[in-house]
Order: sequence, then structure tokens, then C-alpha cells
Amino acid sequence: MKQKINKIVLAYSGGLDTSVILRWLVDTYECPVVAFAADLGQGEELEPLVEKAKATGAESIEIKDLREEFVRDFVFPMLRANAVYEGSYLLGTSIARPCIAKSQMELAARTNADAVSHGATGKGNDQVRFELTYLSMNPEIIVIAPWRIWDMRSRTDLLAYAQKRGIPVTSSAEKPYSMDRNMLHLSFEGGILEDPWAEPPETMFVLTVDPRKAPDTPEEITVSFKAGDPVAVDGKVLSPAELLSSLNTVAGRNGVGRVDMVENRYVGMKSRGVYETPGGTVLHAARRALESITLDREVMFLKDEWIPRYASLVYNGYWFAPERRMLQAAIDEAAGAVTGDVRLKLYKGNVTVTGRRSDKSLYDPRFATFEEDRVYTQSDAEGFIRLNALRLRIRSMMEKSST
Repeated sequence: MKQKINKIVLAYSGGLDTSVILRWLVDTYECPVVAFAADLGQGEELEPLVEKAKATGAESIEIKDLREEFVRDFVFPMLRANAVYEGSYLLGTSIARPCIAKSQMELAARTNADAVSHGATGKGNDQVRFELTYLSMNPEIIVIAPWRIWDMRSRTDLLAYAQKRGIPVTSSAEKPYSMDRNMLHLSFEGGILEDPWAEPPETMFVLTVDPRKAPDTPEEITVSFKAGDPVAVDGKVLSPAELLSSLNTVAGRNGVGRVDMVENRYVGMKSRGVYETPGGTVLHAARRALESITLDREVMFLKDEWIPRYASLVYNGYWFAPERRMLQAAIDEAAGAVTGDVRLKLYKGNVTVTGRRSDKSLYDPRFATFEEDRVYTQSDAEGFIRLNALRLRIRSMMEKSST
């Protein structure tokens, strides 16, 4: 017996899945459904969604521009943590879900909705990311995940449902893979990419040119940081979203930011993902370079130990969990020193740091020089080495005495 629902807010993109879900929710629960569409810089015109959502049965639709909030409050804090999942993935989709879910829940509160819904399948990570955010904001909210409860099992079933009910959808075999785009990245998965040996077709890529066809001359840029966050490119101060968009363009035309990996999903299976993250790749390299001269050695080591843990928290959907907030507080404390400029060269898919400078630099050439200096007594190193070798010497003596 289906649960009595008064109103539902659906995370809506206008694609096949959420278009069918919208109609299915109206038919199944016989209550108003409010569609929520987030503008995260996916490069699509969202205004046509208004007419489409209403034609499909929505009581109303809200389209919210979250581009600045997304980059400022989600992407930049994650970049301060140098988060990389399993050595390659810069978490573009993972970090978008809590941003969308947060605003969806705020809309549910404003419209007195007692339920929320999403289009994530029961096999993937997104269902967890959406629902952990929902429940962290309202423990009493009712969550409807159609892919886990309806009898449709494939895109063919969805297309048949849409055709039967006159739902306007666009779907073809021309792009036999799924895509998800926001300001940080564009991801591809499924379809022809499910064979981990199959090379992605070059026609698939959108944000980056083929590195082989990128300009033959390196392009040099300078990224400026203040208290841990990037604030300017080549001396031009930009808002968070403007800065990331600018770097996406520059890095993309130089073929920077492609990743092809097989990752471990939270639910237990392995999945192949192909990603384009041009601007994020540049920011990650630049920030690491600036940290190398502004952060204490032990702070850097500690941060590096946290990277896998922090990245897993984001990947698995725990953005609003207390442990992520605790790590973030420590990371942000260290980030205050990360202020300065980084010069980089972009060339045929590569990012090369060629310079870094900061008024807060801990690098002192008087100590580092190989020439004569007056600030470092080299003979001090002997005692340092002997003390650090003590445990090794003891072990060696014990091994020799036992033979």
C-alpha cells in the first residue's frame, strides 16, 4: 500500500529519467509535484524546462542559479583539502549532489512538501549522496526513489512509458553513454564505456580538445590565491564561478584535464568513469605548488594523510557529516597561509608549474643554497643523523649478536 503524500519536490533535469519520474509520481501518489532544477553551469538552456515540466504534470518548477554557491561553498573547500579519489578523480559529480540536494530541501521546506524524490538508480552512488543530504537536513522527510520501487528496469521501459503518456523526451542511440556536467567537470559512464578495454571515442569529449591537436606553443598563465582560495587569473580578479569558467576555457583548449579510470563505488561494485576536469586540474596543481612554500612540513604530511579519507567522505555522500566538517576546520586553519601566485604552462594535455611566490613563503634561499652560507652549520647534521639512526644501529647490533 502506497504511502499518503501531500506534496513532492523532485530533483529535475528534464532528461528521460526525471521526465518519466515526474509523470510517474503524479500518477502514483496523486499529489502535487514541484520540479526543482539547479543551474550548476551545465551549459544548457534551462528556461525551456519550465514549459516541459508543466506539460509533464508538475504543479510548478523552480530553476535556481547555484553556480557561485556551488564553486564558493562546495568546490573551493574541497580543493583546499586537495581531495582526489583513488588517485585520479577530482570528484566533480560527487560534490555537486549535496549542493543540489541542499537547495532541493530548502524548496521543500518553503513549499511545505513532505517528500522529496530523485532520479538516481539503486546501483549507483548518487542515491546515497542525495539521501544523506536530505536526511541530515530533515530526519522526517519522506524519500521516494522510483528506480528502487517501480517495475521499470531499463531505458527501453522508460521510453515506452513516455510514449504511452505523451511525455516529451529526447533520446537516441547517437550517444551510447550517460553524461553529467557542471562547472567543475563533465563525466561519461555506461554504454560503450562499460568495457574497460574500449577506448573512448574522440567525438565524445566536449570540454577538452584532443591533446594531439592542441596548440603547438605552450600557454602560460598565473593563478593567484588568497587565504587558500584562487582569486585571480593573470592578475584579473574574478568571482569563484567566473574564475573556474575562465580556467576551463584556457585549460580545455590545451587538452588538459582528461581522466579515464575504473573506480570503486560505495555500494561495492567497480565502475568505469571518463572525466573532463580542465579548470580543476589546473587549480589542483597550482594549489599544491603554493602549499609547498607556504605550509609547514608536518602540516603538509598530515594533510596528505587526510586526502584519501576526505575524498572518500565526499565520494560517498558525507558532505554534511560531522567528520567532514571536523577535517574541514583543520584544513581551513592551514589554508590561511596559502596566499601568493603560481605560474603554470599548459601544453598538449600537461600542466607544468614553472614558478611560485608568496609573502608568506617558508622557503629561505639562505638555508637552501648550495653555495657558502652563514646561517647553517653543516656539522650539526652529524648529531641529527646519529640520533635518527639509533634504532637502526640497535637493531643491527641485536641481529649480529644473535648469529
